Formats: sequence, C-alpha cells, structure tokens
Amino acid sequence: MSKVVKVAVTGAGGNVSYAMLARLASGEVFGDDTKVILHLLEIPKKDGWTPPSPTARQPLDIAEGNAMELLDCGFSTLLDVVVTDDANKAFAGVNWALLVGAAPRGPGMERKDLLGLNGRIFVGQGKALAKNAASDVRILIVGNPCNTNCLVAYSNGREIPADRWHAMTRLDHNRAVSALAVKAGVKNEVVTNVTIWGNHSNTQWVDFTNAKINGKPATSVITDRAWLETSFLPNCQNRGAAIIKARGLSSALSAANGAIDHVKSCVCGTPAGDWTSAAIVSNGEYGVPKGLVFGYPVTADGNGNFKIVEGLSHDAFGQAAFQKTLNELLEEKDAVKDLLPG
Repeated sequence: MSKVVKVAVTGAGGNVSYAMLARLASGEVFGDDTKVILHLLEIPKKDGWTPPSPTARQPLDIAEGNAMELLDCGFSTLLDVVVTDDANKAFAGVNWALLVGAAPRGPGMERKDLLGLNGRIFVGQGKALAKNAASDVRILIVGNPCNTNCLVAYSNGREIPADRWHAMTRLDHNRAVSALAVKAGVKNEVVTNVTIWGNHSNTQWVDFTNAKINGKPATSVITDRAWLETSFLPNCQNRGAAIIKARGLSSALSAANGAIDHVKSCVCGTPAGDWTSAAIVSNGEYGVPKGLVFGYPVTADGNGNFKIVEGLSHDAFGQAAFQKTLNELLEEKDAVKDLLPG
C-alpha cells in the first residue's frame, strides 16, 4: 500500500517554487511508492491591485496556475494540490514544510537588508507550523536570510523539536563542489567532504581544507592555495550577487535544486564516508552558542535526521573565517531579538 506525504511550499507563485514543484510531485524525491499532496501557500490577493504590465498576475493567481500545470503533468505520484492564502490550512498535517516565500534580494541589497523585511513573516509561520503540522514534520527554510529566518520561526514554534528545523546551505555546498571540480578537472561526484560553515551569506566559510578530491585532500590536488583563498572562496561567497548581476534576478533554478537535494539527503541518507552541509539549531558544537542556526557538516540517516560531523579542525585561515561568519549570525540574532520569545 502506498504511503502519503503532505508537503507545504510557501511562496508557491515564485520562481524558486515553480522550479521545484514538479520534482516534488513526480516521485523523484519521495519515491514512486509514495503519494504526494502539495499544499501551496501564497499571500492574499490585494484589493484594487493594478497590474504593472499586461501579463502580470497576483502571486495567488500564479500559484493557482502552477497547480493547474501540476495536475496537467499527470504524475502517478501526485494525489492532490491545495492552494491557499491561509497558513493554518497550508500547514495542516504536513510532513514537510519548505518555506520558500520571502522578499527576494534585489540588485545592491545585502542579506541584512532583508532581516526586518522578512523576519515577521516567520514569526507567524513558526506559530502556524507548531499548531498545525504533523508530529513528524521537517522544516526547511529557503527564503533569505534563511539562517535567521529559521531562528525566528523555530523560536516561535518551539513545540516542534529543534532538530526538525533546517536552513538551506545546500545551494552553497553544490556551488563549491562544482567550482572545485572545474578547477581540478574532475567530475563533480569525486569531490566530497565539502562543508559550508555558518551563514548562508557572503561570510560563509567554504571549507576547502577538509574537502577531498578522489579521496585525497583537496589542497593536495589543488596546490594553488592563493587561488583557494582569494578566488574560490570569495567567488562562492558572492555567487548569488553575481547571478543577480547577470540575470537581473536572484537564483531560482539552482536554489530550487539545492532545496530538493537537501530533502533527498534527509529521505535517502548521505553516502558512506561523505557528508553534506545544512544549517541546523546548534547544541554548542564547535563552540557555537546553543540555539543559533549555524551551517555544519552533517550526515543523514535516511529517516529525516541529521547528525553533525564532529572532530574536524581548521587552520588559522579557517579559524578566522569561522569566527567571521559566527559573528555575523550573532549580530543578526541581536537585530531580530524583538521577534524572539524569551
């Protein structure tokens, strides 16, 4: 007998959601033996809204259109699609919640500009998830600034265990894997043990010192340390801004793929001897204050659970990079302290 999984996707009329919905519905993520019910959440329609162009539509209308397309795909694994502007309805009984909806970063904007703009959204969503979601729910925050948005949501939804709340660094992880593979002239699959420490921002510590290429330390394969420090690292840290500059819009296809990969790792597990990257609620590992949502190297057991890889070390360069991203997250926490219940 097929099992059923309910998946909520917020910001369901946006470009990132559009790039992931069919993959969630198709069986790629949860398997051909699992039926999927999608709950699509968007903001309410605005009365008196004037379209800025003849083709413009309100987000809820776009979500309705996306639902129509999903049904038209005829997936054998898609059981139903629910479209709503009510968070309580969207999160009712869900096993997974992918919180994609957030104001996007535009040209010239940094993540800090989004803190106040987006933080209040995640107060309400954290409360609605705690009130309505299934007891086994897992939550991935994709909307930026995702670490601090996750902190806000988790802090307002504490009835859900802390280890169920994740923020996405898998996009950064995938970017780093690809960049190392290109430089080394190898396939992506032989680049392993990459870690995105700390914040999904331009302070992230993209740890090349513990990474491996064909089982060897990446620094012994790519011996140009100057390239690793002054080209690879800043290019990974600022890749999102480079994409905005190139296409005039923030990452959508690659962000959706990162979210899909994150969920697939949870569902299927990580390969033996390797790990992935995810931002999760710290219990004090690596000296990070307890309760902060921090990017770590993690393994997944295939049952939805992450475990932090312990025992890794950093050289002086890595220690400085680690501290920089930690300091930024502490500053962000202070900036949203009014949104965090005592």
